[in-house]
Order: sequence, then structure tokens, then C-alpha cells
Amino acid sequence: MLSKNVYLFEEGNAGMRELLGGKGANLAEMTNIGLPVPPGFTVSTAACREYFRCGQELWDRLRQECVAALARLEAVSGKRIGDKENPLLISVRSGSVFSMPGMMDTVLNLGLNQETVEGLATVSGNPRFAYDCYRRFIQMFADVVLKVERYHFERALEGKKHELGVKDDTALDAAALQDVIASYLQIVTRETKQPFPQDPLEQLMLSIRAVFNSWRNQRAMVYRQIHRLPDHLGTAVNVQVMVFGNMGEDSGTGVAFTRNPSNGNKELYGEFLINAQGEDVVAGIRTPLPIAKMNEYMPTLYQQFVKLCTLLENHYRDLQDIEFTVERGKLFLLQTRNGKRTAAAAVKTAVNMSEEGLLSRDEALLRVNPAQLDQLLHRRIDPDAILTPIAKGLPASPGAASGQIVFDADTTERLAGEGVKVILVRPETTPDDIHGIVAAQGILTSRGGMTSHAAVVARGMGKSCVSGSEEINIDLTAKTMTVNGLVFHEGEIISIDGSSGEVYAGSVPLIDPELSPEFEKLLAWADEVRILAVRANADTPDDAKKAREFGAAGIGLCRTEHMFMSQDRLPVVQEMILAKDKLQRERALDKLLPMQQGDFEGIFAAMAGLPVTIRLLDPPLHEFLPNQEDLLVEVTLLKERGNDPRRLREKEGLLKQVRSLHEFNPMLGHRGCRLGIVTPEIYRMQILAIFRAAAALISQDITVIPEVMIPLVGHETEIKLMRELVTKAAEEVMQETGISFAYQVGTMIELPRACVTAEQIASSADFFSFGTNDLTQTTLGYSRDDAEGKFLLHYLQQKILPENPFAVLDREGVGALMKIAVEKGRSVKPELKLGICGEHGGDPSSIEFCHLVGLDYVSCSPYRVPVARLAAAHARLKN
Repeated sequence: MLSKNVYLFEEGNAGMRELLGGKGANLAEMTNIGLPVPPGFTVSTAACREYFRCGQELWDRLRQECVAALARLEAVSGKRIGDKENPLLISVRSGSVFSMPGMMDTVLNLGLNQETVEGLATVSGNPRFAYDCYRRFIQMFADVVLKVERYHFERALEGKKHELGVKDDTALDAAALQDVIASYLQIVTRETKQPFPQDPLEQLMLSIRAVFNSWRNQRAMVYRQIHRLPDHLGTAVNVQVMVFGNMGEDSGTGVAFTRNPSNGNKELYGEFLINAQGEDVVAGIRTPLPIAKMNEYMPTLYQQFVKLCTLLENHYRDLQDIEFTVERGKLFLLQTRNGKRTAAAAVKTAVNMSEEGLLSRDEALLRVNPAQLDQLLHRRIDPDAILTPIAKGLPASPGAASGQIVFDADTTERLAGEGVKVILVRPETTPDDIHGIVAAQGILTSRGGMTSHAAVVARGMGKSCVSGSEEINIDLTAKTMTVNGLVFHEGEIISIDGSSGEVYAGSVPLIDPELSPEFEKLLAWADEVRILAVRANADTPDDAKKAREFGAAGIGLCRTEHMFMSQDRLPVVQEMILAKDKLQRERALDKLLPMQQGDFEGIFAAMAGLPVTIRLLDPPLHEFLPNQEDLLVEVTLLKERGNDPRRLREKEGLLKQVRSLHEFNPMLGHRGCRLGIVTPEIYRMQILAIFRAAAALISQDITVIPEVMIPLVGHETEIKLMRELVTKAAEEVMQETGISFAYQVGTMIELPRACVTAEQIASSADFFSFGTNDLTQTTLGYSRDDAEGKFLLHYLQQKILPENPFAVLDREGVGALMKIAVEKGRSVKPELKLGICGEHGGDPSSIEFCHLVGLDYVSCSPYRVPVARLAAAHARLKN
């Protein structure tokens, strides 16, 4: 057992995050620098891990330490837990090492029962306040600890409001709230077959267990999986003396950010409510007022709060998310943490804080998560479009989105899995909706503010969100959304603009984003730091131009097969494949050659002065032919009809050829360099097109750096044969054009044998490019499509694999083979150029590995180039 489980706030500090969790460490730090924090104590994350080891039971020493710490809170506050005259009330909150907003459980107003509620009514002089606290406590405790569904209590509360003809909870007087409490207690007894617990110590121990257990609830596990957070850390539990924002018009509660978390502007951003408790703001139960309005209601306290915000931001050197309560004219800080923010805000805040002298440039670079930069490349509504919004809410998370209306998270997840674009529409979201938020294009809520659950989670994920659109009436039963007399049913299309808060009927025109000066500056700083070059995977001139705009230093993979798929070329490609002899095939290839040359000229021009790596044809030829099953159906129908014998003979002949090309395992079959060896005329046509394109541009004084990449090499003889083919074609083009040009020949390393015999292959190669998509398949023995469709999700859920190996490089398996290839290849050719061009080239973790093993460049999709540039800088700074 642990020697110490419980720490008073004054015993901790910001450096004890691993033990006290982020919230507990920050409360301790604020206490120790003299800020107005209600007293409390933290049950450690180590105690949580011990709790799970002990079969989810609290042990005597832990109970004793909690009771002793509670006695300390009684001494400091002058109140006693369970006292009928002047009761101490406490909050019990989670607090993990990494911020997980709303994912775990909280209990407020703990310590109330049938006797202490009367004492609270007397000591506060406000019976309505006391009964409001008690009814909130019963509902929250029953939901979190006793697992009684919330809707039972919501129905009872709505019934009472309807009976009295009032709209808001605040319109219920003390007598009405006593009736509500009686209903709530009956619900608990009916649903749990036990009376509501009256002993405050029992309430506390049950609540600590519930918070510990919430570490393993579904939404918390999903959140950790999405954000790649470890599962073993556990959560701390923070027990704190309650302060009350619902004691009248001189009380209130709020949440504020020291800078705008949507755009990074240096301005206080947040919301508050008069006469309310904290969960009213965060849960979106009431729509709050902007924080600036606090200056009108409580000007002196507002000025005090502004000074404290500046103090906290300077102390932590980061944007802070602060929860506060005003109790009878006195300000209390309940929490500070580094605020969740959009990518735009992260970039602007990091750059501005560096320029303000709060951070160094290196620290500013490390403050921005490379994966977040994807958000900045979101599309937005075309400002020239003339649109009339049907509703307006709060601009909670930027970006624009269109999709079908769906009213629940489960359906959202299912439809999104089928490729349908969805807008999740809810009165307000709860942490249980996390999977729907992940799957949706955007989120629209009719209640809640800019710091509600939907807003915070959407901003963290880069999802567009409009919250608190109160003119929208949502009927979850009928699955309709009504606004200004217009009724929208589930499945109809709407659009939202999370930057303006506007909602539109139907789809809207979207345009590409414009990148801020801070974005350009941050990436320029990253370029000064990083060692790895960043190229792009691009198959068209437009892709190449976009990659260059995003800072790509060349093309690391141009896939020639994509050029064959356009409708005007496919018949010629099929003619080439179905040719009965070499002469027929070469006639078809002669038609394709000028088309390919045009493609390469466009790409070389877009990448003038930069290297372009072109992979020769890789997929098996049957992929360019009609589907075998579709042909069989067509032949069967033609036979039944019997009215077109010529077409039937043609289709039967085609079916026979398609069957002859069929392979049992095409991924390991007749593809890659095997095609070039068996039918060299195909590769020769492509190589001639590459070099003729290069010569044409050189004649126009455009610098061209062609690199020919041979796919799927597993044996040194394969690369030798293919290099000879390239060399002969290059000499032929130089002779026919009279133009000399430099070029390189290399191979894609995507087979384990290629890795372990790399020193042999390197003797005939100028460069290696790791094709980690196929190298992962051949190393793990997984067919990607089958794995992701059938068992990979189970492997991730059961922790057999830590990550999807097709998204994050498997360092221990695939990575080990890459290391072997790097060492062996450079042992015979120290100047051997090494890169990666699989999808891993845009993943920050994989980029770090590429830095560590000494690759020269990574190559990724054009829109991932900024991500890779920053990730490469992170890799250098962290190692």
C-alpha cells in the first residue's frame, strides 16, 4: 500500500502533475502563490491506480487520510461536515495528468441531507438557495454515483415548471423546490431500491469511488484513444470547499480564457452567469452573458479578475482556462489549466507570446501540436456568396461545414462510417456524445455558450461548431428542427459557419483557407530548426502547385497509374493491356506516350528547380480493366436476350482475358518491377515520356531534376535490369534531342527482403524511398483493406496494437527493418539519399522516427506539408 495517498493543496505545486493530476497541481500552485482558492485536498493518481489493483475498493488507510484532510478543511473554514447548524459542503472533481474536459465525473454540494439543508437555509438566510443546492446535489449524485438516468429528474423538474407556468429554473420558489426534492428522493428509492444516502462521509467515499471509476468510462476511453493519451495513469480526485454562485444577485459563476481560444487574439474571452452554479455554464443549461458584461454588474470584482488573469498567464506562460465563482461579492478561483484552443489560436498565441518575450522561439514551436495544423487548412464559406442565414448562434469553433441533419451521436457515427456527411444537431451535447462529435462534419446546439461542452470539444478537434442558437427548437422525439416557422427533418442538408455563428438551409459554396502571417512565421522558424526536408506526394500539376505553396521542397512520389485512370485514356490503357502481341501493345503505348509526356511537363514546370520522384507503373494490370463480376452479369444478360451476338462475343472475349489476368493475391502478384521485367515496353514508354518532358523544359531554360523510382524491388538483379532500361532510354532521348540532363534512379523499399539485402540493392540505386504502406503490409502480414475492415479495430480496443500501424509507423517491426536498410545501404554508399513516401510521411510520430534513423526527407500529401515541416522541427528540438 502507498505511504501517502492524500495531499492538502498547500502541500503540492505545479511540478507534481504526475501525482496530483493537472487540476490538483494547479490548485496547489495557485494556493501557494496566494490566490483566492477555496481550501481542499487531492487524492493522488497513484491512489487511483492502487484502487484498480485492489479490485475497485477503498482501503482503510485511504479512508483515514481523507477523514484527516477533511478535518483540516473544517478547521480552516469554521464549518463542519454534517453539522445541522453550519454545514460544510464540498465538491468532488476528477483531475487527470492530461486535460480531459468533461470526460470524467464531478459531484457538487456534497454534504447535504434532510437535516443539513435546513442548517444551510438558516445560515445563508436564503431557503430557496439551500433547497436549490440540495435538489442539484440529489440529481448529480444519483446520476454520477448511483447511475440513475438523468431524464427521470429532468422530467420531474419540467413537470413542476409546467404546473406553475414558469419557464426558468430560477422562477421556482423554495416551496416548489421542496416538492421537487421530494420527487427526486422518490425517484432514487424507486430506481435503486435504496433510500438516498444521508451520511456525508458515506457520500464522500462513494463519490471518490465514482470519480475513480469514471477513468474507465466509455467516453473517457474514447477521448484518450482519439488524443493518443495513455490508459494507465488514472485520475486524481480533488475535494474542495464549496463556494456558491447561486446565493443571489451579488453572486455568480463563470469560465474565462486569458486569450481568445478561437483566434488567439489577446483579449479576455469567456462567459458568466448571475446567481448560478458552475455546471450551468459548462453544461450549457442556461445561455450565459459575455465576460465583458461582468464589468457592468460587478465592476470592482471584474477589475480584480482581469489582474488575476494576467498574473496567471504570466506565471504559467500559456493561455489559461479559468473557472471562477463570486459568492456574496467575494471572488474565488476554482481552477486554472492550459486552455484548449483551435489551431489558429495555438499558432497566434505561440508566435505572439514569443514576440512578447514570454517564450523563446523553440518553446513557441513546441507549443503548437503539428497535427493541429490540419485545422488551419479547413475550408470556409465563400464571402462573395449571397446567403441568407436561417438562424444565428454563437461562433464556438471556426470553419464551415455542410451535411445531413442527424439528432443523435450513434446515428451520426453510423452514417459517417458509410461516407455520409453529417451535422450533429442537439439541444446541447454531453460527454456521452463524443463519438458523434468525432464523426460529424460539424455541431449545432440550441443551448449552451462558447465554453459549453460542444464548443470546447469541437475546438479541440478542429470541428466547426455553432452553439446556443436559441431560435432553433429541436424535437428529438419527432426528429425535427424548427426555426422561424421552417421545419427541417432528419436527413435534410444544412450548413453552419463556426466563425460567424450562422446557420443556412442546404449546402453553401466553400473556398480554401488563407494562412495567417503568424502561421507563415511559425513555419519559417520551423524551417530554420529542422534537418529533414519535406516533399509532397503529387500526381497532377495542380497538386504540385499546392504542395509548393505549402513549402514542399520537391515531389517525393508521383504515382503514374493515377494518370491512366482518366476516362479519355482508359480505353487506350485497356487496348495496351489486352493486346495479343508485342506489336499491338507498342501501338497502344505509342498513343499513351505523348499523354504521359504532357503530364510530366506540367509537373516538372510546377516544380521547376526542385526534385521530382516519379514511380513507374506499380499496380497489377487487371485494375485498369472492367470488374470480372460486372462482366459476368453483362454476358449472362446478353445471352438471355440473344439480340446482340457481336457484342456478346466481344464481352465473352474480354471476360476470358480478365479471368486470365486474375490473381489470388494481387498485392503480392504480377505488379511493380515484375511488370517492367516481363513487359519492358510499358516501362520504356514511361521512361521516354519522363526524359522527353525533361528535355522539352530544359530547352525552355527551366531547371528539371527527374528521379525515376522502380517499385517493389526485392532483389539486386531486378534493380540492375531496370537501371539498364532507364539508362538506355535516357541516352536515346539525349541523342534525339541533343539535350543533356542529369537524373537519378532509385527504388521504393517496401519488402522485408529489400531491407535485409539493402547493401546489394544500393549498389545499383541512387536513392531509397521507403514505401511504408506496403512495407507495413508485408512485414505484419496484414492486408490493409481486410485488416481495417475486419480485425484491426478489435486489436486496438484490446491493446494488442498501440496504434493503427497504417497511420502511425510500427517502430519495433517496420521501423527495425528500416534501420537495417539505412545502415546496410549507407555502408556501401554513404551518400545514398533516403526518404519515405508512404502515408506515414505526414504523421508526426513517424516523422520523428525518420529523423532519428537519419532519413534525408519525408514526403506526404500536399495538405500535410505544413504539418510535416513543424513535426520535423519538433523532432529536432525533442532529440
